[in-house]
Amino acid sequence: MGKLDNLTAYQRRLTMVDYQKRNGHRSALLWFTGLSGSGKSTLAHLVEERLFGMGWYTYVLDADNLRAGLNRDLGFSEAERRENIRRVGEVARLFTDAGIVVLAALISPFSDDRNRVRALFAPGEFIEVFVKCPLEVCEARDPKGLYRKARRGEIPLFTGIDSPYEEPHTPELVIDTSQLGIDEAVRRVLQAVPGKALTAESGEYAERPFPG
Repeated sequence: MGKLDNLTAYQRRLTMVDYQKRNGHRSALLWFTGLSGSGKSTLAHLVEERLFGMGWYTYVLDADNLRAGLNRDLGFSEAERRENIRRVGEVARLFTDAGIVVLAALISPFSDDRNRVRALFAPGEFIEVFVKCPLEVCEARDPKGLYRKARRGEIPLFTGIDSPYEEPHTPELVIDTSQLGIDEAVRRVLQAVPGKALTAESGEYAERPFPG
């Protein structure tokens, strides 16, 4: 007998549409993928702050925070990384079912893992944001000192050094943080949010560089 044989999913009376109507906007998952130091977390949190300021219901799922709690039993082998992404995808699905815009910031180096998360969502609900940045720029920024540790052999299987990163082939959005300032990057992500979060916004942008 399988693990799921005795489970019966409870059919809720409230639906995703009910939550979206109450919240006043569509729900979605914005999945920020890219190398360590590319600016994923910075971008996700700034976008969330802008959406929150406009009255949207939002939440950021950040890789380091999740590994400190929900996924603290997982290491960094290929199998454990896949399980990490699977769990985050399932959590994000629950949040979006409640009408929330979720912003997930994870390296998520393997295309198959990202595609499995995409398959959990209806068309238009999953927005893959490739936070593009050359390895040498990420390594020069190195905000957490991880590249230095990886070069010294203190962090095995570090993405970009001795473990591969598979770039998305057809992401919904590419943000090159080696070329764009923070505010322009935030503006472009907001334009991609379902419901057009930025349709009425305009203004001058300071073009602050990403931390480095």
